[in-house]
Amino acid sequence: MSGERAVVVTGASSGIGADAARQLAAAGFTVYAGVRDDAAAAAAAALGARVRPLRIDVTAPEQIAAAAATVQAGGLPLAALVNNAGIAVGGPLEALPVDQVRRVFEVNVFGALAVTQAFLPQLRTARGRLVFVGSIAGRLAIPFIGPYSASKFALRALTDALRVELEPDGIAVTLIEPGSVRTPIWAKGRATRERLAAELGPAAVDRYRNRLEKLFANTAREERTAMPVEVVGRAIVRAVTVARPPTNEVLGFPARAGAVVALLPARVRQRMLR
Repeated sequence: MSGERAVVVTGASSGIGADAARQLAAAGFTVYAGVRDDAAAAAAAALGARVRPLRIDVTAPEQIAAAAATVQAGGLPLAALVNNAGIAVGGPLEALPVDQVRRVFEVNVFGALAVTQAFLPQLRTARGRLVFVGSIAGRLAIPFIGPYSASKFALRALTDALRVELEPDGIAVTLIEPGSVRTPIWAKGRATRERLAAELGPAAVDRYRNRLEKLFANTAREERTAMPVEVVGRAIVRAVTVARPPTNEVLGFPARAGAVVALLPARVRQRMLR
């Protein structure tokens, strides 16, 4: 499926999206790398001669429509749309502002669906593919990152439904489900630790202090042992290029183990997570 064909990747300013854009360009595709500002556009342009920065905020309908028009005007068949843009919010659900939880869904779920709707006419014409970047947290709800887990559960439901709905049009749908990945999201999490404590308030911080400290320690270990971003990039390239793309690809031993734990009875799961 390589040659003079295009791929759109959202959330391509860093991490998984940037690496996927680089690898797809190396595979021969013209890649429209979704970014939100000038600095990210310059970084995307430096990924390769075949990479074209594409201004798109997945929560802004007018930007989504303009981005779809830009790709259409480029004249290349759309081989794939890679929905990668995503954010994470952590903390006890009891105390998290609902607006923050809503924001996670706006980006991770509704944004992915809005972008998909905008590009589906081009994908249908080219019999292109849909690739979504999910997480093992979409199978196994992780305490204190409940909003992120909930959004990835919802994303998995969307991909399952889309796969059936779009099959008659020849549009394959793949969900990539990695475990921990070495991306800038870890640094962002560390940077917001003090802000999280302020937002939760002293009562919630006191109630959850010990468990949050364990969470922060575990997060530090996860960051050290996380898989290289290139592993996810290669999985995305496979989903775009292989003759029979997978419906789901769970990446990494921890994620595969988590997928097994997700099948256990709820009380057993609860003890293991605790």
